[in-house]
Amino acid sequence: MKSVLKSCTALAVVLSFASQGMAAEMLPALGEPEGQVDIVAWPGYIERGETDENFDWVTDFETATGCTVNVKTANTSDEMVALMNEGGFDLVTASGDASLRLIAGDRVQPINVDLIPSWSTVDERLQDAPWHTVKGIHYGVPYQWGPNVLMYNTEVFAEAPTSWNVVFEEMDLPDGKSNVGRVQAYDGPIHIADAANYLMTHQPELGIKSPYELNADQYKAALDLLRGQRKLVSRYWHDAFIQMDDFKNEGVVASGSWPFQVNILKSEDMPIASTIPEEGATGWADSTMMHANAAHPTCAYKWLEHSLSPKVQGDLAAWFGSVPSVPAACNGNELLTDAGCETNGFEDFAKIKFWQTPVSACESQGECVPYYRWVSDYIGVIGGR
Repeated sequence: MKSVLKSCTALAVVLSFASQGMAAEMLPALGEPEGQVDIVAWPGYIERGETDENFDWVTDFETATGCTVNVKTANTSDEMVALMNEGGFDLVTASGDASLRLIAGDRVQPINVDLIPSWSTVDERLQDAPWHTVKGIHYGVPYQWGPNVLMYNTEVFAEAPTSWNVVFEEMDLPDGKSNVGRVQAYDGPIHIADAANYLMTHQPELGIKSPYELNADQYKAALDLLRGQRKLVSRYWHDAFIQMDDFKNEGVVASGSWPFQVNILKSEDMPIASTIPEEGATGWADSTMMHANAAHPTCAYKWLEHSLSPKVQGDLAAWFGSVPSVPAACNGNELLTDAGCETNGFEDFAKIKFWQTPVSACESQGECVPYYRWVSDYIGVIGGR
């Protein structure tokens, strides 16, 4: 199974960190542009107008800097970590469940914010965020953030589902048909946090304070919920475009998803909507991080600066359904509109449980199950064990 192989690779990466020591120094000054920049990015994060001519924040950058942008799309955080471990890339748009692993593994270098004039425009809630800042040192530049939403078919759900139970528990949906084989789950170990988030409301006696900090009993309960979900799931998705096809052609009617898929399907006049149910949601705050051995550091820094321009931030937020890391992008952007940031959840920052890398030395309790266990055990869940 391709996804299982990816997870095995990720596990090997995690286990190999202890023996690696490649710490890079902060770049002191920019040089001449090297002619290209190679980026690992989430789908939809770096657009050059090929999907929709209105969304292009690459062409002008290439013209202005002479740096050709090459993009490798990655569908999971584990895939991003594996690609950065292999090398050959300058930048990666890492979520919180990957960023600390990249820092701990010496795969990324400190960012010299003095070389990024627009750093001061970044949302203060993100500037020192713990998923890219360690001991006061920045290892990433905030890019976009947002929730993991419940995407659903409006022909099946006349009203928005109020709970994540439609994807976690067997039931008949509003159209009178069972949800078995009609729902999906995310193909990544971080989905264990979605289960833990659900249990925080429905089994409060477990005492879960953070879906990323689980003791043995809490972790077992989350895995048990996921093993039950396995009987419902038609596919564990990691490719956004395959998930969209499944909603269009394979009878899938509900799943955790990203606003990106929701926006594209709605633009195609599909009967699709999304919601954040009563249990709340996990989410992502992504940072652009620079490889420890980046071959094109000047072009990389020029991209980091470009990525913070209000035009890029606003256009991307409109395209992806995310929230800009630069608040100034919320006003005056034709594509996002002045209501876009509020629509995409700018005021919901405190309600989102942002992705983090689970570690054994957790803050909420004495000892928690570390991420390498999440990787191996989630492979077992997907495999029906």
